[in-house]
Amino acid sequence: MDRTEPRLEHTVADGVATVVISNPAKRNAMTTAMWEALPVLLDELAAHPSVRALVLTGAGDTFCAGADISSLRAPGSDPQSLAVAAEEALAAFPLPTLAAVRGYCVGGGSQLAAACDLRFAAEGALFGVTPAKLGVVYPASSTRRLVALTGPATAKHLLFSGELVDTERALRTGLVDEVLPADGLDERVAAYARTLVSRSRLTQASAKEFTAGREDRDAYWAGQARGSGDTAEGAAAFLERRAPRFSWAPTEG
Repeated sequence: MDRTEPRLEHTVADGVATVVISNPAKRNAMTTAMWEALPVLLDELAAHPSVRALVLTGAGDTFCAGADISSLRAPGSDPQSLAVAAEEALAAFPLPTLAAVRGYCVGGGSQLAAACDLRFAAEGALFGVTPAKLGVVYPASSTRRLVALTGPATAKHLLFSGELVDTERALRTGLVDEVLPADGLDERVAAYARTLVSRSRLTQASAKEFTAGREDRDAYWAGQARGSGDTAEGAAAFLERRAPRFSWAPTEG
């Protein structure tokens, strides 16, 4: 394989799936093929029996500089729909997701990072939402997600101006959750992912739905909790001063 070819790479290790955006010639910009491939890959990883959490990152020293404009100008392409479909697939991923951000996180890259549950960034990263530079109407769903993270004032600043913001402002406004020294990002992300893998999948799955605003599944999750054994196992592990062995797994429905 040509290592410079735009692509999505992935690995699975110790319960963590890592997806790497790789287009080194263009700061990991997403091509049409990459946008199309992401939902398919996410479906595969969601069905993988050992995956318990997902990390999204970029190859090298950049997360994602947005859409590869040259590839998205192809006749018949619908770049915005492709980006929204990929963003929504990431937001709907049933397990905890974490964006590990270095360098530029701009345009479509910021859409993908915002669709993750959490965002950890290295000092020096830069964030931007840039449709105003291109005369593009930012998707309504992406705008709502941005507002939910940052509040309307910061969302307007980003959308109106297209200016890049640094990690200090990103952290202050809720665009990122943690900022780490550049040489400490990988270690922190790996440790946090291990923590996620060790926790109750029942708690995580229900919390992911509730925080997304779903209001019709209270009875379902109450029933899952009663039948899971996770609560009893968590209490026993606490009293016995050992790591819990949670066993709940999702079923259809």
